[in-house]
Amino acid sequence: MVTRTGTGKYELLLERCRAFEPIVTAVAHPCEKTALEAAIDAARQRLITPILVGPEAKIREVARDAGIDIGPYRVVDAPHSHAAAARAVELVRQGEAQLLMKGSLHSDEILGAVVARETGLRTGRRLSHVFIMDVPTYHKVLIVTDAAINIAPGLEEKVDICQNAIDLAIALGVQTPKVAILAAVETVNSKMKTTLEAAALCKMADRGQITGGILDGPLAFDNAISADAAKMKGIKSAVAGDPDILLVPDLESGNMLAKQLTFLANADSAGIVLGARVPIILTSRADSVRSRIASCGVAMLAAHARTRSAQPIA
Repeated sequence: MVTRTGTGKYELLLERCRAFEPIVTAVAHPCEKTALEAAIDAARQRLITPILVGPEAKIREVARDAGIDIGPYRVVDAPHSHAAAARAVELVRQGEAQLLMKGSLHSDEILGAVVARETGLRTGRRLSHVFIMDVPTYHKVLIVTDAAINIAPGLEEKVDICQNAIDLAIALGVQTPKVAILAAVETVNSKMKTTLEAAALCKMADRGQITGGILDGPLAFDNAISADAAKMKGIKSAVAGDPDILLVPDLESGNMLAKQLTFLANADSAGIVLGARVPIILTSRADSVRSRIASCGVAMLAAHARTRSAQPIA
């Protein structure tokens, strides 16, 4: 991932974070240098107050070898990664932490602990992942969902994916998020399931089954992003050319879109999981420092919005 400098959309987002107190965050198994650095860097930015959960001796060894000062932070001993994920989730359930953060363990391990029926963090919403992208060629932060969890979501799953993303965009300061529901074409075609689902989602929004945003679809990618492309095809839309959210047809298309924006359009991406009792920060060793910090900043704003609202946003 290419790291860019200077004042951009992420910097404006982090500026908003300075108005809030850091959020206590359970960090599951930060037993590798980049994972531990991500948590401590976010703490230095006053985004989170980490609780480091994992094999204590290993965490302290990694910190010592990397020259990372973890003295100010609580360490909770857990013997291995599975136990660390379960213990981190337990800290959230007990109210000792308000965010959950992935360390150096597989995403399946931490998400498995989250969705455990008796001991997890389930809600009535389906879990979904969002990429919050700073694309240099686009005029505002762009949310892409779902590109990491739901492989082939149907209509009911897309309702939750869409609502999760709308609520997050509102938490980030967007008054009425605009959602472009992507497909290969911009017309409804009975042979293309995604176009039927897009049309159904729009009607569901009209009926109040999806709230808080303006939806339009199906829209091909060019019509969604470019008002000129939409105009050339005679599409009249409040969303075309100005979406805050791109709702993709499935995981494969979403994952390819996010990575194309990253590697061809020089975008930075932050990533969190929504739909649980608290937002979940998912960072990768491939992420830039800027992206890791942005992920924590987005989760922090989402957590503060959740506490201010009677309806949880994540």
